[in-house]
Amino acid sequence: MSKTAIEAMLPFFDKYYGNPSSLYELGQASKEALEAARADIAACLGAEPSEIYFTSCGSESDNQAIRSAAHLGALKGKKHIISTAFEHHAVLHTLKRLEKEEGFEVTLLDVHSDGLVTAAQVKEAIRPDTCLVTIMFANNEIGTVQPIKEIGEICRAAGVPFHTDAVQAVGHIPVNVKEQNIDMLSLSAHKFHGPKGTGALYCRKGMRLLSFIDGGAQERGKRAGTENVAEIVAMAAAMKEACANMPQNSAKLVKLRDKIIAELTKIPHSRLNGSMEHHLPGTINMCFEGIEGEGLLLHLDDKGICASSGSACTSGSLDPSHVLLAIGLPHEVAHGSLRISLSEYNTEEDADRIIKAVPEVVEYLRNMSPVWKELESGERKHLI
Repeated sequence: MSKTAIEAMLPFFDKYYGNPSSLYELGQASKEALEAARADIAACLGAEPSEIYFTSCGSESDNQAIRSAAHLGALKGKKHIISTAFEHHAVLHTLKRLEKEEGFEVTLLDVHSDGLVTAAQVKEAIRPDTCLVTIMFANNEIGTVQPIKEIGEICRAAGVPFHTDAVQAVGHIPVNVKEQNIDMLSLSAHKFHGPKGTGALYCRKGMRLLSFIDGGAQERGKRAGTENVAEIVAMAAAMKEACANMPQNSAKLVKLRDKIIAELTKIPHSRLNGSMEHHLPGTINMCFEGIEGEGLLLHLDDKGICASSGSACTSGSLDPSHVLLAIGLPHEVAHGSLRISLSEYNTEEDADRIIKAVPEVVEYLRNMSPVWKELESGERKHLI
């Protein structure tokens, strides 16, 4: 978390601890802070305060947006949803349940090898019974940024609601819901140095939103439960800070990112994943043939580098990343993936540590790998 966010939230634990739904002065102080945070978040998105609903996270926001559009569409006999094959699981699993349990038909658009989908693909897939298009703003694993404005234009012209999971985008690249023709948008605070476990959902005025949690009248009756005022205030503070500093942060991250990529792509039989022309400033995703991703992560952790992998092996599954498979990588290559996420808090020294550590770990793991020995001996064909 940013120091700005921490400082903003602390008074709401012991001084302004009132329930914002209460009429007494202590509660109304919390209410004022809640509404000020709503206005700040709306301003960062080019939205109106009344279009912002507070949630617990991006996944909840995704669920509420998708299920609202789906169930309202079904009332009109529309049960077709368009998405992509490399969405976050908060989207894909929600769509799978709607498909399996409620009879919806889901079209998952193919993703090009550069990690992009096109507005033309969306236009071709829209049908008279389409009730929702949901396509992520920027991919959480490979960092590719989608043509959101153009996709939104297609959906608006067809009269189809358009939702985007913008968890990875908000605070890192410019987002304006009006200019980019977005009807609903999900975000999560921890992606821009706010607290974990709080998020928001933008829903354009005129769009209907169904209640996801029933109970009280909080969030204008659309999300019952006492608001987490401290974390919401911190989220707004972090978001304002991230958006205000976006130009200089982006310039710094692009420099660090490109420096790391330039060196790591020198490793033999390595591959950079995703389009670099349409890319988040601080995301790097690479594959190294002949090794497993989980081993790479554990050895990097020993060297003080916190990274992640497209491989799900560390969660008990041997399946490689669905994102990497969606862009056409074979299983053997997708298993050896590495994702590095940079922020403005990273330094040139951090970049140098990564540049030194990754080749050392890859070489060590390859020397231990029977697969790599088969590749080097010619028993197997190199795929990178």
